[in-house]
Amino acid sequence: MQKPAMTTDTAPGWIEWHGQRVCLGGSWTLSHYRHLKQMLAQQSSPEGDCVLQLEDIQALDTAGATLLANWFGADRLRTLIEQSQTLQPERKGLLQVVIKALSREPAEPSPKPSPLIAALAHLGEQSEIVFRHFWELSGFIGLVLQTLFGIVLRPWRWRMTALVNQIHETGLNAVPIVALLTFLVGAVVAFLGATVLGEFGAEIYTVNLVAYAFLREFGVILAAILLAGRTASAFTAQIGSMKANEELDALRTLGLSPMELLVVPRVLALLITLPLLTFVAIISGLTGGALVALVSLDIPLGQFFGILADVPLKHYLVGLVKAPLFAFVVAVIGCMEGFKVSGSAESVGRHTTSAVVQSIFMVILLDALAALFFMEMGW
Repeated sequence: MQKPAMTTDTAPGWIEWHGQRVCLGGSWTLSHYRHLKQMLAQQSSPEGDCVLQLEDIQALDTAGATLLANWFGADRLRTLIEQSQTLQPERKGLLQVVIKALSREPAEPSPKPSPLIAALAHLGEQSEIVFRHFWELSGFIGLVLQTLFGIVLRPWRWRMTALVNQIHETGLNAVPIVALLTFLVGAVVAFLGATVLGEFGAEIYTVNLVAYAFLREFGVILAAILLAGRTASAFTAQIGSMKANEELDALRTLGLSPMELLVVPRVLALLITLPLLTFVAIISGLTGGALVALVSLDIPLGQFFGILADVPLKHYLVGLVKAPLFAFVVAVIGCMEGFKVSGSAESVGRHTTSAVVQSIFMVILLDALAALFFMEMGW
């Protein structure tokens, strides 16, 4: 084929044959794609050994490089450009990229694993997620403790107004729901004890059942679960909304620490209020049990509370000592999930749900571990 009359950079590409030497020139670009495709369709690609000369090519893009790779063949064009000593490096690189893309073989579909392998893989993924949650929680707990110890000896940095407000929100406002729920649970436990123990003629021990249940377990765990659903979700929503509205960035811009301003008052508030709510829960649960004992078992209130007086004090202390631990975990999880919010309302809702689930799970897990520890210690 003869060269076209135009030899500027806008001239379409051309091919010349000189024996086994193939010379290319002109513009091999997208603007001349139709012309180049028709030209190559009228000619057969060279067979056998040949030499490729590309020095006269004035412009080359991926469209032209693709046409050349399809005409010569990707593997053969790779060999020819590697043998060329005068090809410009940038054009050689472009041709190599196009050849690599065209010669890439589609990946074979991986065989479907057996149900057992799939179940084990899913178990491993979930275990990794749980481990990552515990790792993040441990890091956030360390950050909270570092901030708390950093301001404990600096009274001018205490946020007393925020602390009092959080005590009011998490403690005083939660008293009605905690008292009502534990009162009803105390009545249910007394009914259950009266039903089961009545078969053995031991209805009087219903008092001991209610006392031991609420002093050691139900009082603190019911209060903690209520705070996990009521307060942890509120912490996550409040901090998450602030992050979505970029208020946390504004605090950092002003030189204020979100940990010191938002997290520490909430953690300290729960450390103060949960033991008090535990006491309210115990009193309410015992009151519910006393009412059932009076109505169903004909046990006078004086006799009921007389039996309670014989219960050792250590059972009350065993339940109360778990309250600060539960409070710390619930507050930390609620605040941590708030900082994880990405900025949308959907993210706020998702992390609020996650805070409630994690808080309840951790409360029950810690309560089980504490029960095993106290049992082994004989307390």
